[in-house]
Amino acid sequence: MSHLIVSVDPGSPADRAGIRAGDRLARIGGVTVIDFIDYQALSARRRLTLQVLRDGAPVDFAIRKDEYAPLGLNFETPMMSGTRLCCNKCLFCFVDQLPDGARDTMRVKDDDWRMSLMMGNYVTLTNVSDAELDRIIARHCSPLYISVHCTDPDLRTHVLGTPRARRLMGQLQRLSDGGVEFHCQCVLCPGINDGDALDRTIRELSALQGARSLALVPVGLTGHRDGLTALRPYRPEEARAVVALAEKWRARLLDSRGTRFVFPSDEFYLQADWPIPPDEAYEDYGQIDDGVGLLRLLDTEYQDAWRQLPEAMRRATPGGAKLAIACGKSAADFIRQMLQDYPVSGANISVYALENTYFGPTVTVSGLITGGDLTRQMAGVACEAIMITAVMLRDDAVFLDDMTLDEAVARLGKPVRPVGRRGEDLLNTILELSGAEIRIE
Repeated sequence: MSHLIVSVDPGSPADRAGIRAGDRLARIGGVTVIDFIDYQALSARRRLTLQVLRDGAPVDFAIRKDEYAPLGLNFETPMMSGTRLCCNKCLFCFVDQLPDGARDTMRVKDDDWRMSLMMGNYVTLTNVSDAELDRIIARHCSPLYISVHCTDPDLRTHVLGTPRARRLMGQLQRLSDGGVEFHCQCVLCPGINDGDALDRTIRELSALQGARSLALVPVGLTGHRDGLTALRPYRPEEARAVVALAEKWRARLLDSRGTRFVFPSDEFYLQADWPIPPDEAYEDYGQIDDGVGLLRLLDTEYQDAWRQLPEAMRRATPGGAKLAIACGKSAADFIRQMLQDYPVSGANISVYALENTYFGPTVTVSGLITGGDLTRQMAGVACEAIMITAVMLRDDAVFLDDMTLDEAVARLGKPVRPVGRRGEDLLNTILELSGAEIRIE
């Protein structure tokens, strides 16, 4: 196994040693380099020996550098290997529910533990061998993010659609014993892995020293499920039962473990018509990328920033800039109430809850709103500018339906401003669009 070096950073340790583009990295310190995880771990030392293949022949290089200083080698792919794909057939797989015409990259079913370490992606571990598990432990790859869904082996096999799912608790025990920490999630389906099954899952996961938290997320169902397993969204009373069970465990585990451990997503509280918990209930917001605490953190940060405004600006006034916020239905009422409670002088803000016609009306989160839905439903709205959450867009300012932000602006004939998820981001955008000459840092 070897990896093509496509370039070497000028002046880097590798460059000074004489390694050049076109060489192929084979070993570091006598150990075969499998991927970027190995490369990072093995190259962190002050003194090391690299073996490269030059024109097919092995050549060794002795290198001295500062600890953790990069070698300066660049490879064909960031991971130095292909993406590891999913081998599961989950009952609720979101990829299987995509509409016709969705971009090809959205249809890739990845399940790569390395992206869990580097990007916080959730993985199931069903495609991780015992040898690979040993490598995770040896490389101290922590924390990982694990899609558990349930700990009962028979039920997990049913939910994930593969007998490999049965191995989970043994894998997690080995990771925990090896000093690897992990955050967990359960995507819950009504009547399948909630109730007694969820109670067991919480009990068994919370007994593992390496388990740091467990997010509970309601199943996401689109309008494109023909031929798939019959599933339905949570009813309010069912969502309340999940939250009540979680609250029971949260109180118990806060006393015994010093952490609430179990964190229902914002969607569960909204579906249950249950108040979003206060700021301290989310501890370090360790599961925020899974939709846990997004609204509370937004509210907390917005309040903190709002209180830094001059008193004369912290009140509602007639007139002013007419602004709009376009978001998913689930967050609209919460954001609307927050802006009413903490108004800004000179800004007249209306919140518009958009229906998702691309994925289906049961998808109500803001991050899955497309450019088409935005432009169709906000066309004709009388406002000076429209604010949207930045997570509607890829880094290249493209919506999920491949409409660009520039195209959306042209169709609407007014500015469309992506806003970061921090509360001060929202407040500063409001201040800027309303013409205020102040910014909160």
